[in-house]
Parts: sequence; C-alpha cells; structure tokens
Amino acid sequence: MSSKKILLVEDNTDDVLLTLRALQRANILNEVIVARDGHEAFEYLTGEGQYAGRDTSDCPVVVLLDLKMPRMGGLEFLKRIRSMKSLKLLPVVILTSSKEDQDICESYNLGANSYIQKPVDFDQFVQAIRTLGLYWLVLNVSPPGGKSE
Repeated sequence: MSSKKILLVEDNTDDVLLTLRALQRANILNEVIVARDGHEAFEYLTGEGQYAGRDTSDCPVVVLLDLKMPRMGGLEFLKRIRSMKSLKLLPVVILTSSKEDQDICESYNLGANSYIQKPVDFDQFVQAIRTLGLYWLVLNVSPPGGKSE
C-alpha cells in the first residue's frame, strides 16, 4: 500500500498538519504530496512549472481537495483536471469544512468522487481518514494506469 501516493491540496497549514497527523494515527503510511492550492496541484499533476520534468505517469491514487484556496480554488482545479483525458478518472475526494449545498452540488457536478465535511473533533476526523484510506487505498479498483483510455 505504501507505493500509492496521496495528493493533499490544502492551503491552511494547521489543516495540513491535522490531516497528516490523522493519516499517521490511522496507520496510513503512504507518501503524501502537499500542494498549497489548485494551481500548485495542477502543476504537480501535469509536470509543469516547479514540477517540470516530473514523471507524470507516477500519478497519485487519490486527491484530497479543499475548496477555498488562493490562486486556484478546488472547484476550478476539479474543472480543469476533468477536462483532461489523462486526469479525467483520477479519484478526487473533497475534504473541506464547507457545508454549503452549492459547494456540494457543484463538486459532484464537476466530477468529485466523494465529499467529506471535516469533522471538528480530532477522533472523528481520524476515523473519517481511516475509512477514506481503507476505501481509496485498499478496496477501490482504479482504472489501469489511473487514466482513461
């Protein structure tokens, strides 16, 4: 399981640390790549900008995506990757504090695979992360190569 990478797209340093701690507490030891906004995450996935030359065939198994971020928010990021044949099927889990119906509906309309509201309680957050990890890293069968044909 440890070769399957997770891309965490989150601008809040405290939430990054909380998520990393929850992953560790849930015994999810996969490598986590942290991008601070949708723009950086997009560059990582496409091998552009600061990630120029990165092997883009080494795709994360799942993206954990916040919605409200500077430069490029989560919804714009989702819209951009869903328009690309090579990233169209990449699993994206919205992991946000937003409870707005509009955000939930728009996320699914743009192709999110799941929408999780971050629990306030740390133990509940760890349980949500454990369940998420079990499903996306162990049980889910990804398309061959993680990409659409």
